[in-house]
Amino acid sequence: MNIKDLPKKKRLYLIALLTLGGILAWAFITAGIITHDFNRKQLEASSDKQEAIVNGIILTETKDNQKYWEIYGETGKWDSEKGVAQLNKVIGNFYKDNEVSMSFESSKGTYNSKQGDIILYEDTFIVLKDGITLNADKLHWFDSHTPIEAEGHIKIQKGKELLSTAEKIVISPEYNSFKISGNTVSKVYEDKK
Repeated sequence: MNIKDLPKKKRLYLIALLTLGGILAWAFITAGIITHDFNRKQLEASSDKQEAIVNGIILTETKDNQKYWEIYGETGKWDSEKGVAQLNKVIGNFYKDNEVSMSFESSKGTYNSKQGDIILYEDTFIVLKDGITLNADKLHWFDSHTPIEAEGHIKIQKGKELLSTAEKIVISPEYNSFKISGNTVSKVYEDKK
């Protein structure tokens, strides 16, 4: 069958249909060329990232019915991509055998869920179970089995018996001993009862 043998009206319909098909094919191919990386780039850009800014955030780590720590931040920000919570006006506790062994207060803090560590910085105040208080610029808690490190303008006090200053302190995981270093000054007083 030859196109010239068709009636004029059918030829017109066939030409219009072929033209429309050509235009649609051209539009489809052009759209594919323009957007070929669009979905991939959109997925890479979003990568399921979630960020939340909250008031009153509480973070806790508990395993096998044993609490290891809890942190409360008056305000905070959670970044799901990095796995990091940034907290402001932080208070909290570290636990040993389900008892509070260390309490703390700090202007700022971060919790990294991927590494499992906690960093407190700016005006950090700590109270150990035995009544020792500690002021530091920064405290880094790695996990419940690793010593805690604090640095910057360390001031350690136990009632009226002990006053020490240093640049760095390392606290044992059991919270029963510590090592100070860097420009240390210690004063031990006898309790006169």
